[in-house]
Amino acid sequence: MADRTETEKRDLTKDLAAAVRGEVSSAAADRALMTMDASNYRRVPRAVVAPRDAEDVAAALRVCREHGVPVVPRGAGTSIAGQATGVGVVLDFTRHMRRIVSLDPAARTAVVEPGVILDDLRAAAGAHGLTFGPDPSTHSRCTLGGMIGNNSCGSHSVAWGTTADSVRELELLTYGGERVRAGRGTGPTGAPTGLPPRLRDGVKSLVDAELALLRTGYPDLPRRISGYALDALLPERGTDLARALTGSEGTLGVLTEATVRLVETPAARVLAVLGYPDESAAAEAAHTLLPHKPMTVEGMAADLVGSAAGLPEGGAWLFVEMGGASPAEAAARAEALCRAAAADGTTGHAVVTDPAGQRALWRIREDASGTATRMPDGSEAWPGWEDCAVPPARLGPYLRDFRALLAQHGLRGTPYGHFGDGCIHIRIDFDLLTPPGIRRFRDFSHDLADLVVAHGGSLSGEHGDGQARAELLPKMYGPELVGLFGRFKDLWDPAAGLNPGMLVRPDRLDDNLRFAPLPGRPVPVEFGYPHDNGDFSAAVRRCVGVAKCRNEKTAAGSADVMCPSFRATGEEQHSTRGRARLLHEMLAGEVITDGWRSPEVHDALDLCLSCKGCRSDCPVGVDMATYKAEFLHHHYEGRLRPAAHYSMGRLSQWLHAAAPAAPAVNALARTPLAAVAKRLAGIAPERPLPALATETFTRWWWRRRRAAPPADGRTVLLWPDTFTNHLSPQVGRAAVRVLEAAGLRPLLPPTAPLPGGALPQPALPRLRRPPLCCGLTYVSTGQLDRARAVMRRTLDVLTPLLAAGRPLVVLEPSCAAALRTDLPELLADDPRAPRLAASVRTFAQTLEDFAPDWRPPRLDRPVAGQTHCHQHAVLGDAADRRLRERAGLTGQLSGGCCGLAGNFGFERGHYDISVACAEDQLLPAVRQSAPGTEILADGFSCRTQLDHLGDRPARHLAEVLAEALGEADA
Repeated sequence: MADRTETEKRDLTKDLAAAVRGEVSSAAADRALMTMDASNYRRVPRAVVAPRDAEDVAAALRVCREHGVPVVPRGAGTSIAGQATGVGVVLDFTRHMRRIVSLDPAARTAVVEPGVILDDLRAAAGAHGLTFGPDPSTHSRCTLGGMIGNNSCGSHSVAWGTTADSVRELELLTYGGERVRAGRGTGPTGAPTGLPPRLRDGVKSLVDAELALLRTGYPDLPRRISGYALDALLPERGTDLARALTGSEGTLGVLTEATVRLVETPAARVLAVLGYPDESAAAEAAHTLLPHKPMTVEGMAADLVGSAAGLPEGGAWLFVEMGGASPAEAAARAEALCRAAAADGTTGHAVVTDPAGQRALWRIREDASGTATRMPDGSEAWPGWEDCAVPPARLGPYLRDFRALLAQHGLRGTPYGHFGDGCIHIRIDFDLLTPPGIRRFRDFSHDLADLVVAHGGSLSGEHGDGQARAELLPKMYGPELVGLFGRFKDLWDPAAGLNPGMLVRPDRLDDNLRFAPLPGRPVPVEFGYPHDNGDFSAAVRRCVGVAKCRNEKTAAGSADVMCPSFRATGEEQHSTRGRARLLHEMLAGEVITDGWRSPEVHDALDLCLSCKGCRSDCPVGVDMATYKAEFLHHHYEGRLRPAAHYSMGRLSQWLHAAAPAAPAVNALARTPLAAVAKRLAGIAPERPLPALATETFTRWWWRRRRAAPPADGRTVLLWPDTFTNHLSPQVGRAAVRVLEAAGLRPLLPPTAPLPGGALPQPALPRLRRPPLCCGLTYVSTGQLDRARAVMRRTLDVLTPLLAAGRPLVVLEPSCAAALRTDLPELLADDPRAPRLAASVRTFAQTLEDFAPDWRPPRLDRPVAGQTHCHQHAVLGDAADRRLRERAGLTGQLSGGCCGLAGNFGFERGHYDISVACAEDQLLPAVRQSAPGTEILADGFSCRTQLDHLGDRPARHLAEVLAEALGEADA
């Protein structure tokens, strides 16, 4: 049977490849990437096709008909009801069919292909003062085709409605190959226009026979998304076939082109944040704000928002955006709304006019679909009842009943969402791993459906029914109308070839759960995964598919890093989500069958820069750098490693050994022998070898200490990281100068424990033992046994010295991040590890925490450069920004990753991707900076990348401040 299935799959793939000009693949990796969307469901496709145009779509449909294989159209895969998963052929529209065919500002319309990303359309329309009204929180990566398939809405629906309100005309292909041009209106016979005769007559007959049912069977509310919108075909509603097909989830036709309406965007926007005692009070108040003509009325409670700054007093908040022809008009409208709301019992309000402040607050809302997947205690929460909606005036009573139902079933969740439209999002702590938990999930779903219907609501208020809710549609519509849905489906798709199991004759809501094939017990791993109770499967499960990592551009004013490799390649497998999906399938063992030896996972992780950006920027804290290190450890266990793992992975050993011969090594690096050495070491031929310091930082330190012991002051331990010690000792010398000027007493740790935890003395001879190491390069190459050994040695030496509360000052951000996170997570069994991690401070944090009264020299010049990606992800840069401000260094550093990323950019085969990452943000920021701008980069990798690719060198902040203080000691 298995052989027959493989033969059928090969034949299908062969025929598709012969018929389609776009990419066709049935490879395990490509199929694994498409098994899931952002829902609880998983279905394994046979093949993936990336069509180039409508003719490719038609050809793919023809081949699938011949083979009797179903088809699933897919956009960005951010659907949360399962409708973007399928067992047949997945049509991936994100690769090629993403043209904005035309944009007519006068008519306020645009013609788009299904793979157009919403933000790309908004940017094109924005040049004319227009926008596309619906704006889901995934606007930076969701596609117009997916939005039309789901009838997406977003936070501005109180002003501009749903996607169905913005669709003018759709071009589709049915599974049978019929071409449809669906719009509004009828022909001479009263039938919809743009249909082939079979469909034209069938649709007219169906509507004419069921006029009474269509007029009485649908609830009247703004967010009614569930089922087919067949009431749009009523004569009094203009026989709007395009609207009726919007939200059909790819079950009736495959969209190839759409004409959509654009709306005028206000010249200015202001955000009013209203505080309320609790969620119920906010829900009760939301609909009373609608007469003020807001653009948004979004609700969030304290259990989701946490400690976010900029919020007025309260236990829940409404985010209400007001527009105007000018900032003053928008602010006046916002103030008037706040005064009216205060009369009804707000606990406070804030009017945010600053665009950066508005972005910061909106980010909380946009990340909620991810952050809500973890409860305050760290337990998991899942979609499934993400977006049911009730009439806005019923939202308060509904939420109280909803909370009571959660308690009745022993469940927890954090409601938030589109309060002005009566639409609630929530992730609930369902146990979807055990039979009793799945039964509770099913029972709760039935009870909640009854509750929604009792309040006059819709099972789906935004994301569609898919598999999550379609089974329950009879509760909302009754069997007669649901039967009509089936007849409509059969008319359009008699072979049931389009997205079977969704919306009509659906799979059960507890079938195809994506967790079912995962191991029942935790797999043996090296890291502690403290946020996932040591369970690697739970860590991988963190990725719920919201795909923030698929952002192709960094938002204006954002310092986000994630995901540089995806932005460089545009390939799903190089996104954080894609890699998490492959790890999920590796653990499942069905599509990817080689476990830790999997070449598919290895290839996807090969271009992961280990930038750690996902650790902070992913709404659910997926930590792909750690997962990569874990995978590489197991993948190469007992096997020969790549040459770069031995050369750059053990960098601290090689540099220590080469230090006495640094002049000779530097001379050889300038000869033809360097090319041979790079080839043997697995280093990219394009990369110059960095020069070794002829005097290491530690050697300079001991020479200086013997000559002049440091003055008194509060002692801080200065970490002599490998990069500072051997490659950029000038940074260490500058840091010593600044720390001493600030009244601190920096000391270097010895290389071995001293009796009683004594501090190193000036007369101590220079030790010949290998220097201490944070283990970073061992971790990044997956040499975790060696990493653990060097980390334990570091603990042995440092623990006694840190007992008095001394900080450990680390100048290299990547080493600081390794000591702060990798060390305690890899040495989870050592109680000393958390104490060392807590002692780690960056250069700026040390000055702020231990020399708060010191004033840096004034430099009064602009800056450009980059915040190190590890610092952004693990340590934060708030202290650095404050220190720069005090020193008169103005401007912002760019986000992203420099692309060198330690060993990554030096490894053979990575050069082009490394350059592309640098060109994303860093290099443009430096090129565009004015003459006289100070170029800052605290990371050795960032400075090296600029040396290799730019024409303006960068410096560590310590160097800049030390120069202003005067010459450092020689």
